[in-house]
Amino acid sequence: MADRLTIAGLRARLSALPDVVLIDVRTPAEFAEVHIPQAVSRPLQGLDPAALVAAGIARKDQRVHLICRTQNRSKLAADALEKAGFQDVVVVEGGTSEWEAAGYPVTRGSGRAVISLERQVRIGAGSLVVLGVLLAWLVAPPFILLSGFVGAGLVFAGITDFCGMGLLLARAPWNRRA
Repeated sequence: MADRLTIAGLRARLSALPDVVLIDVRTPAEFAEVHIPQAVSRPLQGLDPAALVAAGIARKDQRVHLICRTQNRSKLAADALEKAGFQDVVVVEGGTSEWEAAGYPVTRGSGRAVISLERQVRIGAGSLVVLGVLLAWLVAPPFILLSGFVGAGLVFAGITDFCGMGLLLARAPWNRRA
C-alpha cells in the first residue's frame, strides 16, 4: 500500500532533495495548463511502469511520488506501480489543486485553460441525467432508466473511488493534447 504525503511534506522534500521523482498522472492538457516544475508528465491512461524504468525516470527501488489534481488518479497509478514491483510509492494528498492553492510555485502553460477531468465528469453526468429525464418526458417513460443508470454510477464512484466516466473522458482527444 502506497505511503501518503501532504503537499507541505512534498514541498519540504523537493527543497531538501535534488533528485525527487515526481510523476504527474493527469492528462496532458491538464499538465500543460499548470504543473509543479519538478514533475514529469506520465498520464494515468498510458502509464507503463516498464517504460518509466527504461526511460530512466524511476527505478523500482527508488521512492516515486505520484500527483494528480486531487489524489484519486494517483491512487490508481500507485496500485499499478506496486503491482509492477515498485517498492516505495508515495501518493501526494490534495494534489496539484492544493499545491497551487497553498501558493507554492507552479509552471503555467501559455495555452487556453482546460476543463479539469473532474468538472468534465460532472458536466457529462449532469447532461446525461437531464437527457434521460427529457427523453422520458417527451419520448417514452423507459428513458428514465438512463438517469437512474447515471445516478447509480455516481453512487458507485463515490463508494469505490473509481470513476469509469473519468477514465473514459481521459481518453478523449481534447484530453490527450498538450
